[in-house]
Amino acid sequence: MSTTTRWWWVRHAPVLGMDGKAYGNSEVDCDVSDGAAFRVLAARVPAGAQWVTSHLSRAKLTAAAIAEAGGYAIEPLVEPDLAEQDFGDWQGRTWAEIERSGERVYHKFWATPAHHAPPGGESFAEVVDRVGAVVERLTAAHAGRDIVAVAHGGTIRAALAIALGIEIEAALAFSTANLALTRLDHVPGPGPGGDWRVAWVNHPPT
Repeated sequence: MSTTTRWWWVRHAPVLGMDGKAYGNSEVDCDVSDGAAFRVLAARVPAGAQWVTSHLSRAKLTAAAIAEAGGYAIEPLVEPDLAEQDFGDWQGRTWAEIERSGERVYHKFWATPAHHAPPGGESFAEVVDRVGAVVERLTAAHAGRDIVAVAHGGTIRAALAIALGIEIEAALAFSTANLALTRLDHVPGPGPGGDWRVAWVNHPPT
């Protein structure tokens, strides 16, 4: 029996009507009309996996669209701590508008974006902490299995920071395209929590 736990991370489908805006962990519509992409994802993720999504509708709808394209049923776990970063008071505003406002915290945010939180929101460092707790718990609960996690760009970057053990600022450099697949394998090792292997990052559904 395999002792490797494989995480198949999928970023949700493209959002609608939010071009240039900070939407963070707010509820926004997504476009699940790309049948070809969903068929590719359905064929690529393994059968018999444990599915998990954030609580946001775009993650749930994306998971459902993948399963429908593959002709199989899923019962995902719902983990609110896999949600996108909370951008607080900035959510729903355009980045250009926020910049023009002259808020000092905006400039601090871009100087060290992993450690500064938007007003009323959370920092990327906080996202890494909450995502890490979920990953550790589910890896232990489903050891040796495949886990398909449909989540968000910030969530996947957080998972990469954890797997690679890198400075969290560096993890923000990863691209995480909509419907792209990232796979991280947990191999039990002698150190605390074992070791991670990166199979691939940001693989498009083509």
